[in-house]
Amino acid sequence: MTIAASLHVPGHAQDGRQSAADTDPVAMGWMQGLPVPADKQVRWDDGSMWRFPQFRWGYSHMRELVPTANIARGGPVAALPRALRADLDNVPLTTLDGQAMTWRDSLAATYTDAILVMKDGVVVYERWFGATGPETQHILFSVTKSFVGTLAETLIDEGTLNPDAKAEVYVAELKGTGLGNATIRQILDMRTGLAFNEDYVAGQTGLTDVQRMSIAGAWGPRPVDYDGPDGHHSFTASLGQNGPHGQDFVYRTPNTNALQWIIERVTGQSLAAQIQARYWSLLGMEQDAAIGVDRLGTAFGGGGLMASLRDIARFGEMMRLGGRHDGQQIVPPAAVERIFAGGDPAAFVATKYPGNLDGNYGSQWWHRAGGQTMALGIHGQAIYIDRKAGVVIARLGSHPVASNRGNMAVTVPAFDAIVAALNR
Repeated sequence: MTIAASLHVPGHAQDGRQSAADTDPVAMGWMQGLPVPADKQVRWDDGSMWRFPQFRWGYSHMRELVPTANIARGGPVAALPRALRADLDNVPLTTLDGQAMTWRDSLAATYTDAILVMKDGVVVYERWFGATGPETQHILFSVTKSFVGTLAETLIDEGTLNPDAKAEVYVAELKGTGLGNATIRQILDMRTGLAFNEDYVAGQTGLTDVQRMSIAGAWGPRPVDYDGPDGHHSFTASLGQNGPHGQDFVYRTPNTNALQWIIERVTGQSLAAQIQARYWSLLGMEQDAAIGVDRLGTAFGGGGLMASLRDIARFGEMMRLGGRHDGQQIVPPAAVERIFAGGDPAAFVATKYPGNLDGNYGSQWWHRAGGQTMALGIHGQAIYIDRKAGVVIARLGSHPVASNRGNMAVTVPAFDAIVAALNR
């Protein structure tokens, strides 16, 4: 077996066919026992933490598996008013492929680990499954990108970043690389010609770009015969350009890693420190958060944030309210409006994204034509904001298929159905 075939890193899970109930991590006994039996272990060094169904335990315990930087909460906990509704489990829906199911069925179909629904600031639905609980710092994967994008839009509003300036103006190390001559706005909206393929399927004859990025970021062991870049920034600077900037949207994680590098350079603060100062210390979070770091201590802005369900719901609610929390403006109004305005729909058409064919991508957020805005991460992580309907949905998941293309046929109709039920 080649290194590429044997190396398991984020997104390289097998496409398992077992149900959510059959792969419940508690029922399967993952990491139970003192000591844990060999056949029940979930580990970093052998890649088992990235295999299905083991990762159904791993995604709720990432801080026990990879190095992280802590993001401390601060101040009194902001109460989340509750008026739980027992009738929502039976809300009917039809998936994009014509399957009839209920809201409760959709949670199992998407391998949901936890979900919370808020209507006009009140929690109306909350469920926990498997190894995930209220204190769990679950991996958010690319939901992290939306935090980075929000920081960037804030710095633009504050005059620290010029959206029309090229990346190399802020980070000299990017000059001559695939992103050096891309503008901040092109990077924010992922409309660059970066030479990188976001393919989550493991290669058989060589390492994929995603695998190489994961090795550089310490998500998996570094093979003894591998001489590629070490560290997130080093990997980003190693990439070239294979097309013009400013064309169609193409999802490529190193865009966000470069944006993080720029943000850190102009502020002089780490990404973890900025997320803590601007969000976790101000929003009345219940739990600390964390972010995965590489061997050099650099955070993974493209997908390393770990946080609790209720706390990401608080972030979503703050955005729904125009960037405000408890009478304080957390995100500048102009930055919020740029985020919710989205990107260019014409640049999004070619991506043919299930359930969002007429949507767009901008500011490191996904957008639907109906005005809904989403932070999405592989395997089913989501913050869903429908300002018009007054609804915020936070979801954590461990779907066997990495790309959200694997769950959107259920997710979009399910979210639409629950929003409709809450607005009758």
